[in-house]
Amino acid sequence: MLGKTSSNTTAEPGKALRRRWRLGEKLIESWIFLAGILTIVILLGIIALLLKEGLPAFWYTPPWEFLFGTKWYPISEPPTFGIMPFFVATLWVTLVATAISVPIGVACAAYLAEVAPAKVRETVKPIVEILAGIPSVVMGFIGLMLLSPLVQSAFNLNIGLCGLTAGIMLSLMSLPIIISVSEDALRAVPYDFREASYALGATKWETIRHVCIPGALSGITAAVMLGVGRAIGETMTVLMVAGGALAVPVSPTDPMMPMTAAIASGIGNAVRGGLQYQALFAIGLTLFILTLAVNLIADRVLERQKRKFAR
Repeated sequence: MLGKTSSNTTAEPGKALRRRWRLGEKLIESWIFLAGILTIVILLGIIALLLKEGLPAFWYTPPWEFLFGTKWYPISEPPTFGIMPFFVATLWVTLVATAISVPIGVACAAYLAEVAPAKVRETVKPIVEILAGIPSVVMGFIGLMLLSPLVQSAFNLNIGLCGLTAGIMLSLMSLPIIISVSEDALRAVPYDFREASYALGATKWETIRHVCIPGALSGITAAVMLGVGRAIGETMTVLMVAGGALAVPVSPTDPMMPMTAAIASGIGNAVRGGLQYQALFAIGLTLFILTLAVNLIADRVLERQKRKFAR
């Protein structure tokens, strides 16, 4: 009898502890579920707002003329809304920023994760992450005062404020995100993969190229998409250093105005509910669709790569 009483006394605290753990797990699961629902609701709210304010612009200007028109005269009579200059400028700036930041960022991440000594990694990575917190207006001033004169003299331009300057500054702003996230993804690759590669006679470079980077491809893709999203959505820097020209740019050395800069420069002078106000929201809707398309393409590419390396 005494033995049974002692056993029951020991089991009851264990059961109570398990109940508390289950309750805590349910609370955490409920919190995560509510956070996910809230994210979806906010996203749907943003889409509804863009549609509500932006779609009326297409009643005045047909979508074909709005997307492919080359003239933006919101205060003329009658007003003319064509966003082709802004769209092409966004593509130029994003391409320049991506072409610079992605190879450099992934290479730096591979160095920090696979080659650099622990002290170097522990010193450099916090500095890289601090760079991600520099305000965009400060980066704009740096581009305005330091980079634009260099670009002007290097390419013999009339003015250094152009898409190339904006793209370089955006690449500097995207690099910390790409480096930090890619480095975490590379370090998450199991060390057994590296040992197996070395056992087969592969060099360190071959292991990084054929084992580590493919193994961390999903994380690297996420890092690249975050960097590209930063480049597409950045406003203040491109507003300060892209040049602000309304013509369709034919090269990255032309002054230009990306879509984000067009929205920022025009929203303060637009009458709420007016044609210009609705046209600016239509630009925001177009930018949202462009970003969504880029993410969908990246997902398709990632799925193909996963199937390729799963064989």
